[in-house]
Amino acid sequence: MRVGLLVNAAAGRGRAAGVVDAVTARLADVELTPLLAPDRASAEALVARTAPGLDAVLALGGDGVAHAAVQGLAGSCVPLGVLPAGTGNDLALALGVPPDPVAAARAAVDDLARGAVTRLDLARTGDRWWATVLCCGFDSVVSDRVNRLRWPRGPRRYDLAIAVELARLRPRAVRLVLDGVATSHEVTLVAVGNTPCYGGGLRICPTADPSDGLLDVTVIGPVTRLDLVRTRPRLAAGTHVEHPAVSVHRARTVRVEGAGPSAAALTTWADGEPVGGLPAETVVVPGALAVVGADRR
Repeated sequence: MRVGLLVNAAAGRGRAAGVVDAVTARLADVELTPLLAPDRASAEALVARTAPGLDAVLALGGDGVAHAAVQGLAGSCVPLGVLPAGTGNDLALALGVPPDPVAAARAAVDDLARGAVTRLDLARTGDRWWATVLCCGFDSVVSDRVNRLRWPRGPRRYDLAIAVELARLRPRAVRLVLDGVATSHEVTLVAVGNTPCYGGGLRICPTADPSDGLLDVTVIGPVTRLDLVRTRPRLAAGTHVEHPAVSVHRARTVRVEGAGPSAAALTTWADGEPVGGLPAETVVVPGALAVVGADRR
């Protein structure tokens, strides 16, 4: 088998770099092609250019490296295998991939050998494909602030960004258009899910299924700072949907438009990567991605 290995060495604060040799050794019985690129755009182009000559592409890292691979594999017959070694491994979780990247590499090769390849839905927002969850609102402004901060490093940067945005917390006016039906909302955040989790296992869209041809839309309305802090731990179990400020919808096409003076400040992120500002129109594309081992879900 001819297998490409795309690595984000910085993923998981260096975890991916620490396991790449062990993963490569585990893949000794396949014809391995390292896919080396200096940045995300180059990685996306490399996957698109190389994939037609491969039997599979394995992505070692977190959701970001999987996101890059998806840009080059969407709509093709070449399957993606995810080897989780990032800070957030939500696509791997959705696919039932072993949490150890070396075990995941062995499982991927075994899956390929027995033909355990299936197709899952992807979502497309503008020209960006994504596999897990797109968010807009509190979480996206936190991500925007993290990107702007140069200090501190590591997880404390996220803690600082969350603290700053909690202090600035206010509802945002948005217009949602779900399969052509428009409604107006004051929201804390909107999450559009192809799979259930984001942020490292938080079940923001707990019933999302990447094989049903639909997107789940979780809308969290106006909440207090205390409410938000109390609700976030419930995301791990998906029980936040029971909160009276939360509503869940399903649609094939989701358009999020900003309304009012705060509209220009709102952005969208998907798979933990920046997608763009509002308006943002997302459509689900059934069966757009071939994956290995999804029968373990």
